[in-house]
Amino acid sequence: MTDAEKIPTGLPRLDTVLDGLRLGDNVVWSVDHIEDYQRFVTPFAESALAEKRTVIYMRFGSHPPLLTAQEGLTIHELDPRQGFETFAARIHAIITEAGHGAFYIFDSLSDLLSAWATDQMVGNFFWVTCPYLFELDTVAYFALIRDRHSLKTIARIRDTTQVLLDVLTADGKIHIHPLKVWQRHSPTMFLPHLMKDDDVIPLANSHEATSLLSRFSPSNPDTARRHLDHWYRLFLQAEKLVADDDAEDERREMIRHLCRHLMGRDERMLKLATKYFSLEDLLTIKSRMIGTGFIGGKTVGMLLARDILLNDPDFDWAAHLEPHDSFFVGSNVYYSYIVHNGMWPLYMRQKTSEGYFEAAAKLRGKMLEGQFPDDIRDGFRQMLEYFGQYPIIVRSSSLLEDGFGNAFAGKYDSFFCVNQGSPEQRLTQFEDNVRRIFASAMSEDALTYRRQRGLEKLDEQMALLVQRVSGGYRENWYFPELAGVGVSYNTFVWDKGMDPRAGMLRLVLGLGTRAVDRVEGDYPRLVALDAPSKRPHHGVEDARRFTQRDVDVLDISRNAPETVSLLRLANSESRLPLDLFAIRDDEVTRRMEERGRKGEKAWLLTFDGLLSKTPFCETMQRLLKTLEKAYDYPVDTEFTVNFTEDGTPRINVVQCRPLQTRGERQRVDIPEQVDEERLLFRSKGNFMGGNINLELSQIIWVEPEAYSRLSLSDKHEVARLIGRLNRRIGERENEPTLLMGPGRWGTSTPSLGVPITFSEINNMAALSEVAFSAEGLMPELSFGSHFFQDLVEADIFYLALFPESPRVMFNRAWLERQPNNLEGLMPASSRFRNVVKVCRLKQGGFRLLADVVSQRLICTLPE
Repeated sequence: MTDAEKIPTGLPRLDTVLDGLRLGDNVVWSVDHIEDYQRFVTPFAESALAEKRTVIYMRFGSHPPLLTAQEGLTIHELDPRQGFETFAARIHAIITEAGHGAFYIFDSLSDLLSAWATDQMVGNFFWVTCPYLFELDTVAYFALIRDRHSLKTIARIRDTTQVLLDVLTADGKIHIHPLKVWQRHSPTMFLPHLMKDDDVIPLANSHEATSLLSRFSPSNPDTARRHLDHWYRLFLQAEKLVADDDAEDERREMIRHLCRHLMGRDERMLKLATKYFSLEDLLTIKSRMIGTGFIGGKTVGMLLARDILLNDPDFDWAAHLEPHDSFFVGSNVYYSYIVHNGMWPLYMRQKTSEGYFEAAAKLRGKMLEGQFPDDIRDGFRQMLEYFGQYPIIVRSSSLLEDGFGNAFAGKYDSFFCVNQGSPEQRLTQFEDNVRRIFASAMSEDALTYRRQRGLEKLDEQMALLVQRVSGGYRENWYFPELAGVGVSYNTFVWDKGMDPRAGMLRLVLGLGTRAVDRVEGDYPRLVALDAPSKRPHHGVEDARRFTQRDVDVLDISRNAPETVSLLRLANSESRLPLDLFAIRDDEVTRRMEERGRKGEKAWLLTFDGLLSKTPFCETMQRLLKTLEKAYDYPVDTEFTVNFTEDGTPRINVVQCRPLQTRGERQRVDIPEQVDEERLLFRSKGNFMGGNINLELSQIIWVEPEAYSRLSLSDKHEVARLIGRLNRRIGERENEPTLLMGPGRWGTSTPSLGVPITFSEINNMAALSEVAFSAEGLMPELSFGSHFFQDLVEADIFYLALFPESPRVMFNRAWLERQPNNLEGLMPASSRFRNVVKVCRLKQGGFRLLADVVSQRLICTLPE
């Protein structure tokens, strides 16, 4: 760019006032009406087209078009209602494609408020778009309608733009008042100017200037509103409607309007929200928000569940539910954090096919190091002052999370803040956890999940749900007495007499982490709500093996989460109602006494007393069925339970979402008598995924003994090898594969199974965990866990094989006789040929069959 290269506005006298425009100028017009902006758009466009410039019109406003189709003009129709990210990314792509030197006319930025509700995002859009246009030596026109935006937003735009012009209309006369003209100056440039015919005349005397500008000075009674974001003005209007008894129709319309700005874009969830939330509910949500935007799927589900239950006329849920006082960090904080820390160009690169994973890794690192805007930090401080030193949990609540069809179970992080220390220490811990949750949106697992489900092009804003941890202080520990997962439809029935529609619980003592995650060496109690006394396993030894041994708590003295053994907790002064939760393990107690540990008592967590002596099961089943009826769909909940002094359970529903489940599907007829020589395996129960009749073309088998002998690093390398084989499968319909291996797939402890990530098995058709008790490699029947949700959403059938059980037959010898295709597929990994076997199966005969009703499962071999 040179000083001589001046760009005409199309109005020669205005060019004289401004000393012309320059390449790189973003020109913002502050006007009273869109017609005032039109006066300047038309001559600018005509002049640019006459000079054969590339002229692009960004059409997105609700006002009449500023330009119509003509030679040399490109018009892009855009819909800001698709969300800030989609809108800003599309414009970024258009600008990138047009390259250097293009000229742009944008519709009024004020029209974006109806789509985004908040000035903050209008400011963010301008802040990321203006510098990019400047970088490419463009000239761009924008408009703002006066008094639609907060003074903070106007100041932000003024700081970012190169040229800001105030258009003042009084007594039928139009005046132009330049407020900012970057790197240009003249004695009269910043005076108001009267437009008269083709002339632009400065108001050189004080009388004319005072008479004009005093009309537009912010001294009217509504001045305070100009300091407010559009978002806050909207809720002020809602407050007035609440007080107006004659405005029922307006209240209903406001509920619909606010739900679309608070709850997201899932039409089924919006329908539920507008049905159950009152205007008072929405104002309460707003009063506990930090920032603006959507509250996210997890928050919507939690709040909806509470409102559905509390509005149930047939049961007094208020007497059974624990109250909540959660806070909500709006989704726009996520975008503002990215923009504020200069990450938007990298964020745009991540949206491209080539940058989807590569740029995400860099972005994830930068997200862990950014700073929050001062107003957001102030909100964080005030929230932490409210909670004091009670422990809190910071949970992801993204826009796409917990909706119909997309659970995102465990894909994004959540963190406990034990919340001890000085206010600044607590703020530092909280902000670090927020950064980590924001960064988790760029994790490989989350991105793979989104791509697999066709969501990678959609806006995925990260809101946050901040909840007081449900529980109480016991010695130096803080934790709830019970926590768990509840599902209203139980596809993992393990007895043919059970009804899947009765629902199921996955129950633990302490924090709910052990209910939602597969934890090494521990097993939650699975409760079929129509048969709570029936266990998936039988006998005392199975009860000892498949039980919870450790309890997750928050250690107040260490200011950190901690895992405490049940033995330690049971023999402390914690005053837990163990008679309700556990039974004495006299045999283990006797062994401890023989070893000199007298006075300590061993317990087995069975929850038998809770399930048989209290109405807990009936209450939980009623809760699940009430929610299922309202959703008109099976539901998946997370909950905690604490008991009052008189023994009454108080339930806290901390999460509720539509249950991702396949149900029974079609009826599968399994032959009653099948020659064992024609079976790879046969089992009774211990599978998840409904009925199945699947022809297999490949089996990948991890040999237990060989795997157990590997070093730690080689066990991790085997997991990566499985991932590479998984990627080779491509379309699973063309090559349906059964993956079989010892212990738990996806464990973080390689001694207990193969430590794959979900993105390394997502193309498998079926997954089998095989018990290998000699090395402690045991499956975990994880129905209701995040791992299970991943399998269901990816349509992966799960089965657990216990070869030592009399109800199981496993023809391992046949598997070991088959040729291994690993070296041909992965020559570089041939050293693992004794550990990983890839069996290509002959066409026909290999079928995996399962029937939920009879609980039978077989895998047939070809004749």
